[in-house]
Amino acid sequence: MPPTHLSKSSKPLSGRYLSFAEREEIAILRARGHGVCKIAREVRRSASTISRELRRNAATRGGGLDYRATTAQWHADRSARRPKPAKLATNEALRRYVQDRLAGMVAAPNGVAVQGPDVTWKGRRTGRRQHRRWSTAWSPEQIARRVRLDFPDDEAMRISHEAIYQALYVQGRGALRRELTACLRAGRALRVPRARTRGRGKSFVTPEIMISQRPAEAADRAVPGHWEGDLILGLGSSAIGTLVERTTRFTMLLHLPRQTGHGCAPRTKNGPALAGHGAEAVRDAIARTITTLPDQLRRSLTWDQGAEMAQHADLRIDTGLSVYFCDPHSPWQRGTNENTNGLLRQYFPKGTDLSVHSGDDLAAVAMALNTRPRKTLGWKTPAEALDQFLQ
Repeated sequence: MPPTHLSKSSKPLSGRYLSFAEREEIAILRARGHGVCKIAREVRRSASTISRELRRNAATRGGGLDYRATTAQWHADRSARRPKPAKLATNEALRRYVQDRLAGMVAAPNGVAVQGPDVTWKGRRTGRRQHRRWSTAWSPEQIARRVRLDFPDDEAMRISHEAIYQALYVQGRGALRRELTACLRAGRALRVPRARTRGRGKSFVTPEIMISQRPAEAADRAVPGHWEGDLILGLGSSAIGTLVERTTRFTMLLHLPRQTGHGCAPRTKNGPALAGHGAEAVRDAIARTITTLPDQLRRSLTWDQGAEMAQHADLRIDTGLSVYFCDPHSPWQRGTNENTNGLLRQYFPKGTDLSVHSGDDLAAVAMALNTRPRKTLGWKTPAEALDQFLQ
């Protein structure tokens, strides 16, 4: 942000900041004796914005807190000048406090330093990271909150967690040693821009197919035919698809064998999905399985926002099955399926290769679940409950 050379009549950089005209109106209303809330309604700003403005930019030369528009604008322009020295660069005691809690050694009760393990970073599924350091490793937010308790009467010992992150990551504000990023839990060598995370949404998920638009009959489990689905994953990108009917807990498993060429050559960027659970393979497996059921048992399917369901529109055309998606990071919205996946881990443990199981193996496991009495069904089996509905 460049130094400000704005005249009193100039417009602010954006609507986020108060303009000189707004400050004149605030000064007039303040002189008339109006309170903060009244001024906020007149200026159409938040009451907290007006309160901060009256406190920070008041004219204090006369010993009071009088508010004048010209003086307030001068204070605002001075505060907007950049660059500013970082607080950690100018406050030696605060910088030492932050560094000690980021990189302090773990000590035993007798005060002897504990030599902990070497926590190496595997480098899987994400960008550059450093090996994590064995230390007390308080997070920046923990440090920012704790310093208020340790120095309750010292206003100079105050800092936000964002200022600590900037001191670690932003060039020019590096009051802290750059290698202290290894003490952070994630150990990132570079900070992930917010713009990059905003673009991670699934383009095939639109508001009209979110779970909030699912029929009410699916939520109360009164009518069978509403399904929940997911993938359980194993070693080597192997996977098995699961479909669970919400009312009867009837389970069907999708056989997702690996495609020809998997593991034989280096992976091609943006090439075909050879692991067996790409969008086309999952669509075909669901269609092949769900069409064995009568039409009244094909009402809806609820899935998470995984890329394997990118071809849900084709699935709806082929089977007549309405597809809905859960909110991000909300597995409880598919609680029946999550519970069933936990039961399936008895037969398909985590950390094993799921591609070794044939379609007959999956059918046998599904039969084992569907013929086991369930407490939620009054000790009927899912197969009996489904048969009762069909009859």
